[in-house]
Amino acid sequence: MKLKLLAGVALMAMISHAGAAERLVVKMKEAGNAPVVSSAKNIQHLFGQYYVVQTNDVAVTRAQLEASSEVLRVDINAKAGKRKLPQASQTEMLPKVFGKSVTGFNDPGLSRLWGFNSAERGGMAVNDAYETLGANKGEKVIVAVVDTGVDYNHEDLKDVMWTNEGEIAGNGIDDDNNGYIDDVHGINTLVRDANGVATGDPMDKHSHGTHVSGSIGAKQNNGIGVAGVASNVAIMAIRTVPNNGDETDVDVAESFLYAAKHGAKIINCSFGKSNNEGGDLVKDTINHIGAEYGVLVIAAAGNSSQDIDRRLTYPASFDSETLMVVAATTSSGGMASYSNYGLVGVDLAAPGSSIYSTTPGNRYGNMSGTSMASPNSVGVAAEVLSRHPELSPIQLKQVLMDNVTKVSRYETRMVTGGRINLLQTLQGL
Repeated sequence: MKLKLLAGVALMAMISHAGAAERLVVKMKEAGNAPVVSSAKNIQHLFGQYYVVQTNDVAVTRAQLEASSEVLRVDINAKAGKRKLPQASQTEMLPKVFGKSVTGFNDPGLSRLWGFNSAERGGMAVNDAYETLGANKGEKVIVAVVDTGVDYNHEDLKDVMWTNEGEIAGNGIDDDNNGYIDDVHGINTLVRDANGVATGDPMDKHSHGTHVSGSIGAKQNNGIGVAGVASNVAIMAIRTVPNNGDETDVDVAESFLYAAKHGAKIINCSFGKSNNEGGDLVKDTINHIGAEYGVLVIAAAGNSSQDIDRRLTYPASFDSETLMVVAATTSSGGMASYSNYGLVGVDLAAPGSSIYSTTPGNRYGNMSGTSMASPNSVGVAAEVLSRHPELSPIQLKQVLMDNVTKVSRYETRMVTGGRINLLQTLQGL
């Protein structure tokens, strides 16, 4: 017990020491020229012209950087303000049942997944797609969930978790020399070592990220719990969103880069904020990973019942060919009252209200929000990409948008005026 206590104290001291320094986002005028600043504690290169400078004296370091003729822009990696994330209601354990159901799935919670319904019943035609086109025999798609983390031990997720084959779990060594220790299922940018390096345990400390993951890819036909929309995915867990929802741009950018470099082809972003403190860092990161690694980022439109063409929200309001933004709908087929919208800024809609999915500790529950609409769309995108791996991120986004279920009530609310449709998209290829 004493040894455990001492280890805990040492860990907290290490984390506190790391937290004493602030981070600045530095964009150089030319790629390849690292910032030179005497007051910096640590300098990390993200990509291209972007660097992160860690310092114990923000004012002095910022002044030194801004005085350099080689520096284009300096931003503080500030927090935007706490906000409440959706939480599961009535979490429960589900009994295990086996045997084929009428829909072709044997997962006992499937009857609660109204988003699987036909397009005529307000769903995404998931059941129809599998019944009409059969089982997926395509390639496995890695999907990164950048969120509050994922319960990677969950009974319905453990078999679909991405595993870093180059890393040996728990040995405290960076086995694959990627800069991160013990990143077996992903990374945690919210807990950093004394040098500011993200740690390797992305376990969910909330429930949001676990719920999101289940909608995307909970193991199908295992006789347990629910089924994800996608049948052939690996979920990469990245803990970047605090329990109070106040993620920073540096953490988001690092998460995106990690995901892209480790093979993720789709990133789910069920988070957002109303101010953009980091300049173009996140937008440029989305563009970079789209062009260099073939990654499509899918983001929630937000839950403020507002037009994001007028009142911007991030990352949804960034203009990028490899970003797709999703509004939320209800089981009756209408737009959810809380959902943001935008004839320019929102691309399509997906089921987002009363979505039943996985929660930590082998439990299940309902959540509502565009946070739930985004992973439903990611599940559709992943299933399409698995069956058609030749699609680029821009092509994947376009085919999803071209094959929505048109809904007259959505016409002035989003680009496509429609709800995502798995069957229609696959038949359109």
